[in-house]
Amino acid sequence: MTHADATHAVTAALTRARSAEQPTEGTAAPRPRPAGPSTTLPPELDRVLRLSLAAGPGGRLRPVPSAGALHPVDAHLLVGPGSALPAGRYAYHPLTHLLHRRGPAPSTAPPGTLAVLTATIEPTAAHYGHRAWPLLLLDIGHAAAALALGGCPAVCLDAPGPLLAAAARLDATDAPPLAAVRITTDCPTDALLRWAVRDPTDPIDRTDPIDRTDRTGQPPPARIRPARIRPARHDRCADAPNAGEPADTHRILAALGQSADTRHHWQPAPSVEVPDSVLLTRRSAPPPLPGAPDDRQLVTLLRTAAAVHPDGPTWCVATGGPRPALVHLGDHGRLEALATGDARPTLAVWAARQRWVATTGAVLLAHGCPDDAPPAQVRALHQTAGYAMGHAQLAAASMGLRCRPIGSWQRADLGAAIGRAPGRDWVLHGLAIGRQPDECHQGDDDPS
Repeated sequence: MTHADATHAVTAALTRARSAEQPTEGTAAPRPRPAGPSTTLPPELDRVLRLSLAAGPGGRLRPVPSAGALHPVDAHLLVGPGSALPAGRYAYHPLTHLLHRRGPAPSTAPPGTLAVLTATIEPTAAHYGHRAWPLLLLDIGHAAAALALGGCPAVCLDAPGPLLAAAARLDATDAPPLAAVRITTDCPTDALLRWAVRDPTDPIDRTDPIDRTDRTGQPPPARIRPARIRPARHDRCADAPNAGEPADTHRILAALGQSADTRHHWQPAPSVEVPDSVLLTRRSAPPPLPGAPDDRQLVTLLRTAAAVHPDGPTWCVATGGPRPALVHLGDHGRLEALATGDARPTLAVWAARQRWVATTGAVLLAHGCPDDAPPAQVRALHQTAGYAMGHAQLAAASMGLRCRPIGSWQRADLGAAIGRAPGRDWVLHGLAIGRQPDECHQGDDDPS
């Protein structure tokens, strides 16, 4: 598939995911357990994974809030020489908090430990159908944020899929890799390239998936297999693959990863000092979430979201109260109105008709990603939206606010709604925010 074909397929899938078409729910097989011998985590890995991806008692609740998918993110740890563990590739199992050895490290493996994050597709695609893949991208961002907030020094949200797959030794049948995180400070910036080098002593290596003719050492754009196109129907975008099926969701995610720029960038994680108890209790609050945050809190949330990644989306907040408005940070760092009036009832319709959104205290919104955005931009904006929202959610929790991510949005053309050109500025992600029940005042969130 050419780059133009990949762009066309992703654009069609994005249009369908944003449409009002209802998904058809299916059933998914139980999530498989990692193979290979298991081992406990050394202290330097135990803490960061316990504070980020590990499941609590019963296996359901985790420190990292879901963006709307069904906790799909798995971590493949690449452990270099000099660690407390034997060097090699490991799969982390969040339900048991154990590592399972997958294979050896190449002779070129650098010191330190990094994680390659993959998205397990089947449960989310079975539940959300064609809307699944944007949720998976958002959840990858949330997981990367959880690791960064747990103490990891840097994240990479734009590495090309073939490079990530080569580093973690994943093939086309595995869940698609979409991001990487440096777990330890001694992990160098060229770690992915050094892990991706073919090692003749490794029996797994039969071909080198990275073409190294480029003197920069960076992989060239990869080709992707064509997505299966279904015949047009009146309720389906004519050119969109049936991304409600896990196999086609896999192809869309693979197209997004393989269409990325050949370069990759490590973004230093913001330095945030919070007690472990806050990291372990930042779960999504159940609705309703009444009580509007004050202006100081809104400014903090907008600054936090905008500052964590330079390539992220645009940010604004829909507020209620006596002067409802859609506000953003102006040039002088103060709240300025993008539009007046109460946007929350409209957001409730856009957010898969979740009525409680209409009375929430405020909704932090990540927006952007025009209809014709190239695949690399679609992936980057969704993953950075999830990454930044993960930081914003922790900031909200640190201020005593209650919040809940909202990942599914249909027909949410924010730009058109405020009088701008249609199709250029869509809601990508949201965070519903409210005060603690004993701080709310009756009537301050009435949307009428």
